[in-house]
Amino acid sequence: QVQLVESGGGSVQAGESLRLSCVVNGDTYRGLCIGWFRQTPGKEERTGVAEINTAHDFAYVVPPEKGRFTISQDSAKNTVFLEMNSLKEEDSAEYYCAAVQATIGCPPFKQYNYWGQGTQVTVSS
Repeated sequence: QVQLVESGGGSVQAGESLRLSCVVNGDTYRGLCIGWFRQTPGKEERTGVAEINTAHDFAYVVPPEKGRFTISQDSAKNTVFLEMNSLKEEDSAEYYCAAVQATIGCPPFKQYNYWGQGTQVTVSS
């Protein structure tokens, strides 16, 4: 079983930065992919924005967010971070971290099956 706890959301002005944290509790930290997703009001779908393989440090950020978003980990603290810079109003969303077991690389975003409760990010102009 994997439990995920997000933190770090908040209200910021456009152009500012936020760092989200995802603490992973449970039996296994290594051997997981941890992904960050966001969901905007009125949409059912959660959209993947970044993921990392905790064992191999494989990391991926979706092309539209490359250069602004960075995913990283502190394996000693079982924590994955999402650093978001130059935030825009359209980045406003509920952000979730999720996990899936993995070996090499990470599977498609739709295969993630453990979810945290989310943290709200609001960006205003």
